[in-house]
Amino acid sequence: MSISFKLILSCFLVVIITSCSPKMHPFTQDMYDRYAWNEDDLKSIQFYLSREVVLRRSKSRGASEIVDGKIKDLRDRKVQEVIIPAKTPGVLVFLPKSNRFGISFEQSGNQKFLMFGPNPKSGGKYVLLAQEWKNRKGKITYDSETYITELGASFSHLLVNVKKAHKIGIRSSVVRGRTVN
Repeated sequence: MSISFKLILSCFLVVIITSCSPKMHPFTQDMYDRYAWNEDDLKSIQFYLSREVVLRRSKSRGASEIVDGKIKDLRDRKVQEVIIPAKTPGVLVFLPKSNRFGISFEQSGNQKFLMFGPNPKSGGKYVLLAQEWKNRKGKITYDSETYITELGASFSHLLVNVKKAHKIGIRSSVVRGRTVN
């Protein structure tokens, strides 16, 4: 096979593969308003996470001991981590307000969810919400526990698979012809 044939074949395969892949679009306030979905409609939409979110929580039991006039720290520290990879599918489990979504990415348990809402500064995308953001790290309640996000989680938003169907209306008529009088 010649190099040009391999190049053309490779380009053709890339076009075929990318055209068959799902078209992910950010879920926005404009989309929500335009279609006026109710809670049942929203629960039937498959949401996806735009980028990885890592939640961390430290558990420590403090204890100390004084030996020879020095304080010895006997703290036992454990770190609990929840990693939700990019493109993880999720579903709506909680709708506290019309523009706040509780999305669960876990197989079971409706208490394990992240809150999302529209951000006008990012074009109305439904972004990850936190109780507070400090130094680009968020304080989030997940499964009734408080976690801190890693840097970059503030840029996470919801994605949806949008299949655009173009409706083409064809109006046809049969011409019978015209004769001379």
